[in-house]
Order: sequence, then C-alpha cells, then structure tokens
Amino acid sequence: MRFARAFFILWVAIRFGLDEFASSNAFLRAIRAIIRAVFFSRRLDQPRGERLRLALQTLGPIFVKFGQVLSTRRDLIPLDIADELAYLQDRVEPFDSILVKEILNQEFDENVDRVFGKLI
Repeated sequence: MRFARAFFILWVAIRFGLDEFASSNAFLRAIRAIIRAVFFSRRLDQPRGERLRLALQTLGPIFVKFGQVLSTRRDLIPLDIADELAYLQDRVEPFDSILVKEILNQEFDENVDRVFGKLI
C-alpha cells in the first residue's frame, strides 16, 4: 500500500512538472533531463505556482494543508507561488467527512469513535 502511495505521489509530481523545482544540483538536473525525455508529451502551459497548487489538491487533504501552511511563509517561497497557494486557504473543494472516518477507521484498525472516545 505504501509503495502504491509513493508511486502515486511521484506520478503526480511528474504529471504537474514539479521536477522543474528540483534543479539545484547536478544529480537532480540529470534526473530532470531524463523525465523530460521520457514524458515529452506532458503539457506544462500553466504557471509553476498553479501546477504546484493543482498537484497538492490532487494528492489530498494532508498536502493541501501543507500548501496552506506554506502559503503563509512568503519569506521562504517566491511570491508567485505563495499567491497561488493562498487559493488553498478558502477556494479548495471540501473533503467528505464520511471519507475521513473511513480512512481513520482503516488506519486505527478499529472504530474511530471508540479511539477518540478513549482520549476524552
């Protein structure tokens, strides 16, 4: 299951062209060149901030939350990216609460109401 999740994260990163963010050293530039050669048909017309936001939304609520936190740190990231990530503050589709319960039940291997009932 974790391998599948890691593969999905990598696929989303490549699909949205997030490899462009990783050009700080020679090794990463080489990987980026390979990705460009293999996935030559992908369209990267959108600005990098928008592609990052869409990738985070595709990856799910935890990644959206990361983007929300990152958007508040304008001292750490370029303004074009921060502006786009700010859309995650109040313009993202709501996450179904039933799905949240299902995920928590699966992760805790028992009913979420009992798990959190023990904490209170």
